[in-house]
Amino acid sequence: MLQEIIKQGEKGVSNRYLNRDLSWIEFNRRVLEEAQDAATPLLERAKFLAIVGSNLDEFMAVRVAETKEKTKAGFTHKDFTGYSPAGLFRRLRKRTTAMVTEQYRAYRDLSRQLVKKGIVMLGYHDLNATQQKAMDTYYHDIVFPVLTPMAVDQSRPFPLVHNKYVYLAVVLRQHHSDLEDERFFAIVQVPSNIPRVIPVPHRSNSKKRSFILIEELIKHHIQSLFGGYWPEAVHGFRLTRNADLTINEEEAEDLLEEIEKELRRRRRGAPVRLEVEKGIHPFALEHLQEEFGLADHVFEVDGPLDLSFLISFADSIEGMSHLRYPPIKPVYPQELHTEQDMFSLLRAQDRLMYHPYESFDAVTDFIIEAAEDPQVMAIKMTLYRVNGDSRLIPALARAAESGKQVTVVVELKARFDEERNIAWARTLEKAGCHVVYGLVGLKTHAKIILVVRRENQVLNRYVHVGTGNYNETTARIYTDIGLLTSNPIIGEDASALFNEITGYAAQRELQAFSMAPTGMKDNLFSLIRREAEHAAAGRPARIIAKINSLSNQEMIDELYAASQAGVHIDLIVRGVCCLRPGIQGLSENIRVLSIVDRFLEHSRIFYFQNAGTPDVFLSSADWMTRNLTRRIELMCPVFDPKLKDIIWSILDLSLRDNVKARMLLPNGSYTRVSSDSQLIRSQFEAMNIASWK
Repeated sequence: MLQEIIKQGEKGVSNRYLNRDLSWIEFNRRVLEEAQDAATPLLERAKFLAIVGSNLDEFMAVRVAETKEKTKAGFTHKDFTGYSPAGLFRRLRKRTTAMVTEQYRAYRDLSRQLVKKGIVMLGYHDLNATQQKAMDTYYHDIVFPVLTPMAVDQSRPFPLVHNKYVYLAVVLRQHHSDLEDERFFAIVQVPSNIPRVIPVPHRSNSKKRSFILIEELIKHHIQSLFGGYWPEAVHGFRLTRNADLTINEEEAEDLLEEIEKELRRRRRGAPVRLEVEKGIHPFALEHLQEEFGLADHVFEVDGPLDLSFLISFADSIEGMSHLRYPPIKPVYPQELHTEQDMFSLLRAQDRLMYHPYESFDAVTDFIIEAAEDPQVMAIKMTLYRVNGDSRLIPALARAAESGKQVTVVVELKARFDEERNIAWARTLEKAGCHVVYGLVGLKTHAKIILVVRRENQVLNRYVHVGTGNYNETTARIYTDIGLLTSNPIIGEDASALFNEITGYAAQRELQAFSMAPTGMKDNLFSLIRREAEHAAAGRPARIIAKINSLSNQEMIDELYAASQAGVHIDLIVRGVCCLRPGIQGLSENIRVLSIVDRFLEHSRIFYFQNAGTPDVFLSSADWMTRNLTRRIELMCPVFDPKLKDIIWSILDLSLRDNVKARMLLPNGSYTRVSSDSQLIRSQFEAMNIASWK
């Protein structure tokens, strides 16, 4: 049966590669499937719907914006997957339109299911008299004072419409006007600093929970903003702008200031997508399209604009645990849960942490303990994305204030986290930390902490290397792996890495690490070719890679060659995959799986069987061109045989998933993995690994 599905998937395949952006749409479709799955708890389905929308926002603001710009500039060159910008833009428009239609169909179905559970989203006219009175008071006391009606006419030009904010387009007529065709146009921004979802009061004994969206309240009271006019129509709209930053780092005198300038320019980025409510008045639509120059990328949605509110909405509903996933409380790594200090434990043995099943508190404690330990001389670390209430930042600041040498490589160009990282950089500098913004032209994406400690007149190094960001919030919802070690070889390489980033140190021969953009790609190619040599000689040969994305053409070609040599290759790729698996004579030995479930699969793990003496690596890098050539990335070996066994268990569990795993077919579509054997849901089984390791 499976072979028949694969053969069907081969039909129409004319290119060796799948397109990156079309592959991304398939990934977001898998997220949407979680929102449509009746087995997913209702409030979790709401969150998946919100994630679909947020994903699509970023995709439009970056990838679609770039393709549109290339089309507009007249670029006709086809990429390695066979698409010209114009041809790709047409397909993206068609597929994203279909996805939005499906997304809102899922929203309406979800709303009906929630009503059965007593959770109702109401319009103003659905409220009874008591509820209307309460909502009227809320509007006049809380909402009305912050609203600003903005007329658009000859003396008042169209105001700046901010990226991804919800607005109301208002079509007006004058009272007592004899001119039937005379209409006026205005817009009102829906406030973002007031909760979008407002609870509606019920009788104290009622189990029903009702809510109203703030824009529905404003629509009903729109007359209060336009005295002397009556509203003929009020409809919501939302604009997505090009959000990519263009920074000339080589000519920038101050990178931080240059990025701040670009962030201000981002607010006026070129319009990419216009979302409007279904049935919008033609007069309003004409004004919007003329202002934004969007005749071809208008999405008419049958439901509320910007479904990202569903995350906070789902979290706000109390006492409905049966409509959520059962809680998973991360356990503190038991091998670190002793009275011994962390440095003594690491001198005895390397330690592995598996998030979110094991608490990220262990990483935070490592930094806090280092900051407070009088024997610690220096702390160095990279910061790419950090949560707003991070405990790491105050710990680093305290360490610097106590006289320790603290160096923090802050990546200012982390997309959509630029402003937060600028704030962290200034806080750390004020505390006396040495803040470095990385190397010109490269994003620092490596995840590493180095602690230098004086012990018996000798300086020893302790290192944390992770696959994910130092973000305590996302560590609860992303699957990632972290390694804590006192291995002197890794420690020496860590020092060399920081010296290269922060100074003029010449690149030195690394003993354990591989770094991008200098040597990681070539080292990976050597490891892949070694497996091909083993296969050709009849020795055991296998590659397993767990990554988020695979889009680098050279990497794909190396995997194709290894497959043809007889290497069995399993790729666990959450998102984009440009490789076509299962094609005879090209990739018949390659299987690609994607797991989309409760947690975001985020860890990067590389396994090479090496004729029975496996090499295992943790990395910050996906197998994309940007990671391998335009970012500072890190690949770190795992030396401890016990830890290798744990990582093998993690990979094996993912490969045996037959509940949430989908298999990539040659034509780019995905099919669910099915089995007659025991059902295995890897994310839910993974807690067992955290408990026995």
